[in-house]
Amino acid sequence: MELQKMNGHQSMDGFDGLESMAERDEFLPHKSGGKKESQFTDFEGKTSFGMSIFNLSNAIMGSGILGLAYGMANTGIILFIILLTFIAILSAYSIHLLLKCAGVVGIRAYEQLGNRAFGSPGKVVAAVIITVHNIGAMSSYLFIVKSELPLVIQAFLGQHENTGEWFLQGNYLIIIVSACIIFPLALMRQLGYLGYTSGFSLSCMVFFLISVIYKKFHIPCPLENSYTNDSIYSDSHSNHSFFHDHNETEDDSCEAKLITINPETAYTIPILAFAFVCHPEVLPIYTELRDATKKRMQTVANISILAMFVMYLITALFGYLTFYVAVESELLHTYSSVDPLDTLILCVRLAVLVAVTLTVPVVLFPIRRALLQLLFPEKPFHWARHICIAICLLFIVNLLVIFVPNIRDIFGLIGATSAPSLIFILPGIFYIRIIPEEQEPLKSRPKIQAACFTALGFVFMVMSLSFIIFDWVTGQARSGGGH
Repeated sequence: MELQKMNGHQSMDGFDGLESMAERDEFLPHKSGGKKESQFTDFEGKTSFGMSIFNLSNAIMGSGILGLAYGMANTGIILFIILLTFIAILSAYSIHLLLKCAGVVGIRAYEQLGNRAFGSPGKVVAAVIITVHNIGAMSSYLFIVKSELPLVIQAFLGQHENTGEWFLQGNYLIIIVSACIIFPLALMRQLGYLGYTSGFSLSCMVFFLISVIYKKFHIPCPLENSYTNDSIYSDSHSNHSFFHDHNETEDDSCEAKLITINPETAYTIPILAFAFVCHPEVLPIYTELRDATKKRMQTVANISILAMFVMYLITALFGYLTFYVAVESELLHTYSSVDPLDTLILCVRLAVLVAVTLTVPVVLFPIRRALLQLLFPEKPFHWARHICIAICLLFIVNLLVIFVPNIRDIFGLIGATSAPSLIFILPGIFYIRIIPEEQEPLKSRPKIQAACFTALGFVFMVMSLSFIIFDWVTGQARSGGGH
């Protein structure tokens, strides 16, 4: 995961030579004496094309998929599809900018791109943004484990309320899960080895998707005899009032809306934008890809984004067409409110828990890489450093999840600042700064597009922060999914 130790000026001179060249599809250096040298990592990429797709798809797939049906309810089917398509295309374009910068400069580390574009400040900013964003993502996944795993255990035991045993305490459960499952996986030296767990994680989400489609044809609308148990779902983000509010107007409660505009619509746009955040993982996955070329990695990204686009769209569509206006901000809560002991939904909840748990190690890798680039840029790989960083990160994340009572505001703030930076702002700025002017002048179409792309990121950031501040000022709790 680390860049090889290089000799100061010679290394930079080599980069200057690369920068003046036109971008080539092949990213690895030319063969010298019949032997291919690697100037990027201390090992040659060995991860297969398929495993790389699994890892990147798993990095894209987040807990936000549970809130997309709610997003469709607040935008309408047509507007949701337009927005989702638009964001998916922008995300693929953003990855194209990153890969092109890496190809020209000869660097496959996000932090080193920042260093090349703006010197040490750029490197620090990139590393900090990646660290903050991914710690927020890891915490959100473990927060799901903390809130949902006790409910799954309760359901398996046939209990309708928490009886207080230690194995029903979320704080104990996340420590056990972190120590027994996440930590061993986080000790893997190469991200490619997690392709197997990423594939299994995606399989769990496919099971979730199939169950959503199945339930569409087995749950009547309007909902009848909806079961609401506040002792089970006492979280502040559970909106059981939707059943009562919307069932009062049954004439349109089961009618699909093609376009909907309401106060919640504006909140859906950032949620969709953040649903495709995978950019911290792109360059590490590129580094470990076998026979790595820009074209090959772009294909990995395009397939991953397309697969997640299809999963997002089908999940949102069938979830919305099951409950219509009664859908909650967390889709599984809506099913459980109908029947909390439904066997299929219980299995789905367990599958989602497995999926988010196995995603945490994939998200941890870019944080560790960023810290290594920031704190130990010239040091070769060392197991003690590798293990200590993993322990410290999991310790910090567990503390956050255990002691922060209302974690949504913190994640909202992180998501509103770091996600637009990673998707829009940094790739656009890096592209403008790194691509040589003799290759693409500042007024060339590609650089103008990159500048507009960066400006769009600032618009997203200002808009998202405005929504959060408005919520804090008015005291209204808005619900939505996170990546």
